[in-house]
Order: sequence, then structure tokens, then C-alpha cells
Amino acid sequence: MKLGYKKLGDYIQLVDERNKNLEVETLLGVSVKKKFIKSIANTNGTDFTKYKKVKKNEFTYISDTSRRGDKIGIALLKQENVALVSQAYSVFKIKDFDELIPDYLMMWFCRPEFDRYARFKSHGSVREIFDWEEMCAIELPIPSPEKQKELIEEYEAIENRIQLNKKLCDTLEETAQTIYKHWFEDFEFNDENGKPYKSSGGEMVECEELGKEIPRGWRLGNLGEICKNFDSKRIPLSSFERKDLEKIYPYYGASSILDFVDKYIFDGTYVLVGEDGTVMTENGTPILQYVVGKFWVNNHAHVLKATNNFTEESLFLFLKNKNITNKVTGAVQLKINQANLLSINIIIPQKNVIIQFNESMKTIFEKKQNLIIQIEKLEELKSLLLGKMAVEM
Repeated sequence: MKLGYKKLGDYIQLVDERNKNLEVETLLGVSVKKKFIKSIANTNGTDFTKYKKVKKNEFTYISDTSRRGDKIGIALLKQENVALVSQAYSVFKIKDFDELIPDYLMMWFCRPEFDRYARFKSHGSVREIFDWEEMCAIELPIPSPEKQKELIEEYEAIENRIQLNKKLCDTLEETAQTIYKHWFEDFEFNDENGKPYKSSGGEMVECEELGKEIPRGWRLGNLGEICKNFDSKRIPLSSFERKDLEKIYPYYGASSILDFVDKYIFDGTYVLVGEDGTVMTENGTPILQYVVGKFWVNNHAHVLKATNNFTEESLFLFLKNKNITNKVTGAVQLKINQANLLSINIIIPQKNVIIQFNESMKTIFEKKQNLIIQIEKLEELKSLLLGKMAVEM
């Protein structure tokens, strides 16, 4: 055992309190992001008396690590006083908060070193299990309560700033969406006199394909008219090929960053559209990623760049508001191939209108991108702080 390190088992104990009287109704699951989430399980006919209670400042972890990749499902309950979790989960608590503070322990569980340790210690032929004995055998530094509180305060200050920036990003995206709908669904863009077009008597003409009126001079086109496709440049890399690469540039999949690699194949601003697997939202709109900078992408996302007076910002918003259900194929695994993607109907406004819209979107997207850069830097700070836990006592 390292000097100053303690065995976690001396500070925690299992809790097995069942919902015998059905007094608790909130059912939660645990995500690999180490957060409690609302359960989406089908609970029809379920006997909730067998479910376990988890109370505020208690932990829940999923001992079965077989299907959760590199992350261990573990969370600390903060948002509820009491909730239910599956009887297959393990619930535990800290014996004495004066010796070990729950938030400090949760910080330790958020370290990538913990995930690697738990995966390494998982065992079993059919399912890999990180059992209670292995959890108790964890060794970690447990400094004075004052030092624990200091580290918690630093961590929470960074985390609060990250969450604030994320909310600001959401607000900016909502603003962009509102402007898009005002201009291209309500047709209330500014006319030559700076007044809202449709309500100021702007001329409308019937569009048979859409079954509604659109401004004169506008027409119905397709996605292929306003973007260029770069799918031929994509190069998939297996997890084995990526595992020893330096983590510099993001490696994108259908819906998110999957990893980081030491080289890039794209540099600039692009719109990625999920091609297979994760293709569309519950509302039938495409899965999109607005990407800026140097990056690599696998073959599960289409790579688009705007053309013909559109920018990546306007391309992103026009796509974000399109229902693509009739373009998606596949019963088991959903897919939108390149031909179907580029054939999506898009309303093409007059040149002066889309140029004005581009200008209004440029500022919004730049502000959002600056916030994203801040979030990335704050995440780096958070990682540094978590790393500091192993050396500071």
C-alpha cells in the first residue's frame, strides 16, 4: 500500500433496503457518465417491493462491467432524497462523513485511473464482474476533511462553470432555431424596407410540392444543391489502431467524438450527418454535428461542406429542421445513404435572404464555439485536479 493510502473497505458499507411498502416511486438508472438518469425500462407488471432504495449521499454501482466499454457505471445520489434502483445494482454508503466526504469519493470514481483499475479487476467467464470485495480493496488517499473540502470546492467551481457554459450554448442554439423558424417557416425575414416580409404584404406563390405558399422567387430544391459531400475522404480506424495513438485530434463517429488520434484528415468547418446506427432523433430529424478545426472521422457519418451561398451554419440549421424519416432505410440498423441524403428536399430562398441569414448566424455560432473552447479548457482543468488527488494529502 502506498504511503498515506487507505483501503476503501474501511470507510464504506453495503446498503440493502427494499421498497417493501411501495412508498418510493422514482426509479433511476446509472449511466457511464457516472450520473443517475431516469429509468427507461419497461416496468409493466414489475414488483417494486424488490427494488433497492438509494438515499441522498449514497452510491450505486453496476458490478457487471461487460457491456459498458471502458467506463464503470457508478453514481452518487444528490438530486433526490430517496429513489429506487434495480435489485441487480449495489448500493453503499460512507460510514462516517467526518472521515470521508461523499463528494470527494465521487471525484475519485471520476478519475480514468479508477475505470482502468475496475476493468482490470473485473473477472468472470460469461460476464465480467467488479465485485464488492474488489471495490473494498481499492486503495486511495484520504486526506483531512479540510483538504477534502478544498478539493471539492475547486472541482465544483470548475463543474459549475462548465454547466453554465453549456446552458449558454443551449440558449444560443435556441436563439438560432427561433430566427430560422421566423425566417423560413413563418417567412417573416426582413424585406427591402426592413419589415417582416409576409405580414407586411410580401408576395407569396403556391408551391405544389410543399402544398403551401412560399415567397416569390423562392423554390424547392434538394440538399445536393447547397453542399458538397466529402465521404470519399473518410478513413475508419479500429480501436486497436487507435489505442496507442497520441490523443490530439478528435475522432468522430455517427453522433459524437469517439476518441482522439495523432493525425487529422479534415481541417475547417463541416457538418457531419449520422449515416448508420444513430441516424435520427425521436422527432425524425437527422443526427448532426457542427465541427470546427482539425479532426478525423470514421465511415459512420457523412461529411458535408456548404456551397451556393449557404454557410455551414445555415446548412446545419436547414438540416436540423428537416424530417428525414422517409429517407432512412433498414429495419434492424437504420441507415441514410448518400443518395438519399443529398435528395432531401430543401427550400432555396433568394440569394440576398440567405446571405442576410448567414450574417446573423455567424455571430451566434462564433459565440457558441468560443464557449465550447472554454468548456474544453475547463474539462482539462478538471482532469488536472482529479490527477492531483493522487499526490496531494
